[in-house]
Amino acid sequence: MKKNLPWVLAAAALAVGGSVCASTITIESASAKPSGLLSDAGAYQSAVNAALQGPTYTKTTVDSYNNITHASLFGGSSNFALKSTINFGVTQATAGLWQFRAGVDFGYGGALFLNDVALDVNSHDMWWAGQYNNASQYFNAAVNLGAGNHTLTIFGFEGCCDGGQQAQFMAPGASFTSFSNTDKLISAVPEPETYAMFLTGMAMMAFLARRRQRQAGIAA
Repeated sequence: MKKNLPWVLAAAALAVGGSVCASTITIESASAKPSGLLSDAGAYQSAVNAALQGPTYTKTTVDSYNNITHASLFGGSSNFALKSTINFGVTQATAGLWQFRAGVDFGYGGALFLNDVALDVNSHDMWWAGQYNNASQYFNAAVNLGAGNHTLTIFGFEGCCDGGQQAQFMAPGASFTSFSNTDKLISAVPEPETYAMFLTGMAMMAFLARRRQRQAGIAA
């Protein structure tokens, strides 16, 4: 086994470097309580980002953006700022009109951004409660997307008693699906670390092949 270990490691590096990616979901939080409802999407973005600079800042990643709660992630249910960042990829085959919706529980309202451009904002108490029959209680947008990597970001403030949240997408010709690490939204452009891992695997394989050739020549 020890003799084959370098080859196993090289193959693993290649496998990771060339693996298919899905969405990555990061949730950030900090204790905060705004003085009131904010005026526009940019104000929510700025206020939440400012709150996240405070001493109570924390973050985590989740496998699925489906009925998550602040309490289950961070242990508190009142007076917090929340920022959710979802990175996903669109291929040439899935380029076109995409729809997004995000059910939230933000007592002081919030905003939805795609690639740092505001898509939707609600300056009132939002309580999704697991239903999409009231458009004022969730974020909703439709955007034409080209192939490439994209970032959906949700900003908001909750005052008391947070409830479940969900973020979903609908690709052209498909139905709404929650973002997750199994949603098969392949990154159209590999990230730098993916390139690095792939090149490391290739270099290791080449080195081992040359060493084996030299050893074979010596033995002959």
